[in-house]
Amino acid sequence: MAINLQKGGRVSLGLQRVSVGLGWDPNDSTGFDFDLDASAFMLGENGKIPADEFFVFYNNPESPDGAVKSSGDDLTGGNSDGDDETLSVDLSKLDPRISEILFTVTIHDAENRRQNFGQVRNSFIRIYNTDTNEEIARYDLEEDFSVETAVEFGRMYRKNGEWKFQAVGNGYKGGLEYFVNKYA
Repeated sequence: MAINLQKGGRVSLGLQRVSVGLGWDPNDSTGFDFDLDASAFMLGENGKIPADEFFVFYNNPESPDGAVKSSGDDLTGGNSDGDDETLSVDLSKLDPRISEILFTVTIHDAENRRQNFGQVRNSFIRIYNTDTNEEIARYDLEEDFSVETAVEFGRMYRKNGEWKFQAVGNGYKGGLEYFVNKYA
């Protein structure tokens, strides 16, 4: 049974291959589609990406070590009943310089479209076993974020040789650019 994570909650992964799925339902109230984007920042000990290629998102769908892959960019959220975008992680391929993978969700062109997470319906992040599709943990976004356009929702990190996931739950009003400036 999956754990419903709250901000700060942690779960041990115990797996080499996990996926992080992002799902949402479109909201027509602003006159524009809601384009949520899942991204991964693969960080070194200094809290920065070692090279631009370790930032995985819709324009860079795979890390240079092949450890993190994006399923691509869903522009509307109306294409499925489950995950609209997925980041797959294979920890066995991870570059040794990487000690943490930070997962973010942003709303594309949110400022111009006057959108925020408070206007998105049924948005969630879930962590699941890539091989069995068994859900490990879930984090619902709309309950915690009403005016934010960017959310640092979780991180995978290694502690005592074991990989864990922590729900971070920090929201910002800066879009993807905020995270790029912070971690690049």
